[in-house]
Amino acid sequence: MVSAPLALGQPLSNNQPLVKDTTEMATHPYIGMWVTSDGHIRQELLPNGRYDEARGTRMSAYQGRYEIRGNKIDYWDDKGFTADGEFSDGVLHHDGMLFYREGK
Repeated sequence: MVSAPLALGQPLSNNQPLVKDTTEMATHPYIGMWVTSDGHIRQELLPNGRYDEARGTRMSAYQGRYEIRGNKIDYWDDKGFTADGEFSDGVLHHDGMLFYREGK
């Protein structure tokens, strides 16, 4: 038996949040591109609650969902792992790395 595809915005498992409506997040101050100081890792927080992370020349190395609550961010990668981070003074602290807004 083949199951029906997941509806847009539905999590892959019970531990993932629903994807946000694009208009709900479009003006959130943390939406956009975050980059390590050496430019090696680039993480784009999309307005629909998804992220896309490039590492070096490897585009879309990691993709998944995220949710921001205050200054905290939680990630649910499409491959099944989770991570978190925190925004502080315009810097994203994530997985022992510092990310800066692109162009700032």
